[in-house]
Amino acid sequence: MAVDFKNSLTKQNLMRAFAGESQARNRYTIAANTAKIQNLPALEAVFLFTAEQEREHAEQFYRLLSEFNGENITIDGSYPINISNSISELLRAAQHNEIEEAQDVYINFAQKAREEGFQKIAAQFQMTAAVEQTHADRFRLFAEMIEQNTLYHPATEVAYMCLKCGHIYYGTSVPENCPLCKAEQGYFIRLDLAPFAK
Repeated sequence: MAVDFKNSLTKQNLMRAFAGESQARNRYTIAANTAKIQNLPALEAVFLFTAEQEREHAEQFYRLLSEFNGENITIDGSYPINISNSISELLRAAQHNEIEEAQDVYINFAQKAREEGFQKIAAQFQMTAAVEQTHADRFRLFAEMIEQNTLYHPATEVAYMCLKCGHIYYGTSVPENCPLCKAEQGYFIRLDLAPFAK
């Protein structure tokens, strides 16, 4: 049964999603700074890459509320606090939060939007849920590499890219500094995980 958008739970859920994505962006930006301080620029880039995607999600949800321009929308909600100096803990917290969005929050928001007759908004929530699952998988992968000490010391030979100069290194232990530009080890990322690898 179609519901008036102004009085819908979907309107509120869009504002909750905007708030959640905005906060996720800021949490990941803060986590990126922690990675930077710890000389892990590749992980800083992972957090910033994800933060920018969260900003885009926030904007998409915000634009769906454009007919309420100039108004205030009151929402309730709870949002996580994830403060740590441990990159592994920050990655695991991010993984958990992304799974919650992917498998619970946005699935429920999509279902409510369908029930209220907002099929396009339901599709937006559903597609965003799929992206959040990708984020969760990425965060899990990097957390596992840190926890298993395989981020820079894989069990088998792996190709790595220096994000500073693009040098490709093959080995089972990444050097302390890039042979080409002398950037510290933290600039290396596995080639199959590097942006624009090919």
